[in-house]
Amino acid sequence: MPSSIHPSHFTTDYLIIGGGVAGLRAALSAVEAGEVLIITKDKGSESSSEYAQGGVAVVLSEEDEISFHFDDTVAAGAGLCNEESVKVLVEEGPRRILELMDWGALFDRDGVNLLFAREAAHSKSRILRAGGDSTGREMVRTLRDAVGRIPRITHRDYLHTIDLIVKDGRCRGALVLDERTGEVMAVFARAVILASGGAGQIYHRTTNPAVATGDGMAIAWRAGATLTDMEFVQFHPTSLFLPGAPSFLLTEAMRGEGAILKNIRGERFMPRYDERAELAPRDIVSRAILSEMVSTGSTHVFLDLTALEPGFIRERFPRIHTTCLRYGIDIARQPIPVSPSAHYIMGGVKTDLDGATDLPGLYAAGEVACTGVHGANRLASNSLLEGLVYGARCGEAARKERGPVDAYTPKLASPSDISRIEVAEGREAVRRAMWEKVGIIRCEISLMEARQTLDGLKPLFEGPFVDRPSLEAVNIATVGEIITEAALRRRGSVGAHYRSDAKERGEHWERHTLQKRP
Repeated sequence: MPSSIHPSHFTTDYLIIGGGVAGLRAALSAVEAGEVLIITKDKGSESSSEYAQGGVAVVLSEEDEISFHFDDTVAAGAGLCNEESVKVLVEEGPRRILELMDWGALFDRDGVNLLFAREAAHSKSRILRAGGDSTGREMVRTLRDAVGRIPRITHRDYLHTIDLIVKDGRCRGALVLDERTGEVMAVFARAVILASGGAGQIYHRTTNPAVATGDGMAIAWRAGATLTDMEFVQFHPTSLFLPGAPSFLLTEAMRGEGAILKNIRGERFMPRYDERAELAPRDIVSRAILSEMVSTGSTHVFLDLTALEPGFIRERFPRIHTTCLRYGIDIARQPIPVSPSAHYIMGGVKTDLDGATDLPGLYAAGEVACTGVHGANRLASNSLLEGLVYGARCGEAARKERGPVDAYTPKLASPSDISRIEVAEGREAVRRAMWEKVGIIRCEISLMEARQTLDGLKPLFEGPFVDRPSLEAVNIATVGEIITEAALRRRGSVGAHYRSDAKERGEHWERHTLQKRP
């Protein structure tokens, strides 16, 4: 493939990798200072934001206060939140949501008044929803419409980012693969904004879409940026568990509306684990479910909404109701088999309050980034708000990069001759090891076994590769190794990181894990 040796190149002012809430909002800020190119590796609408069901947390109701949202976020973060980051989130959040509504976002209302729901670990009803359980989709639609009205913003899909381009200690752009043509291209820019989402696909069971393969974290790591708090992986307690069905997320809001959890014997169990019962934080609920599964010898528990009125269920959760019906489950009339799945990574590429990383020219926002706003455990429905708030700040900061675009023709090594089948098999081996050894409950023995497995698989991912499946496999293996090492370093249990061999927080628990490529 000649183009993989001497790639073509083109330039833009600001390159944004990712088309979810954070990337789209960043584009709307950055465009004030120049041309913006948004690239996504799949169709433009495919992102974790698109699948976000539960809602967006924001202080807009009369009963709520900024200080309450701040306190709830810090409490959920188990003492490891960056309080300045949280302050920015909760104070700027209302303005960003109102701005989104001005652009056409349609949140659910009761007549003229906004409807607010409550979710686990929130002290007030502050969750805005759209279409019942399609909040992320509505926010993405609104932002895409706003982006589409600006000629200086271009969006190209099916461009997979292979790596960042770094020269003289500065990020200059990115090397991308055009999946439609097989061509490799170099895109140069004044600044690059990573908004590529999370890494749920490193686990065998995940609520994340197929595109969430940790690409942004992996390419930032290879480029020399610092990653932080990667051991903190949130597992959502309730995802659909049926043979042949995806691990479809069943939103926290279902428990907020009164759904209860039962084991396979039909017994409600959450009050035995926490006084908040089904509304306890996600890490507690996930571990409780896992404990019930072990004690009853089952592969799942049940989420039961049948005490609620059927019409209300269908109206409140239309997308979930339709999806479950597709797999033979009528959620209004029968309990739903559920089990935990990997859902969200609190850690990521370390940034300041404006999204700047420690690699000049590189910014990050959304799940790929870590401002410290989530600490050791994300408060439900804060992620969409984070995408808006920090996406905007990231774009504002990046547009200050006014230097010339340094374009040149980089040289690449020839593609590896390792077969795609071998790489695909290695990818699945990584995902199984992460699920079994670096999952909801960890210990030194399981983590060391995971490290050994991952080390043994390294030869399969040496590359270089110029096809998306293999590139994604490399990124999954890279992020899996980083998370495993971070989990080994933290020798105590904090938030979503739970070690059965070190159940207390341990010495120096308040320190953040920092990792940088040697």
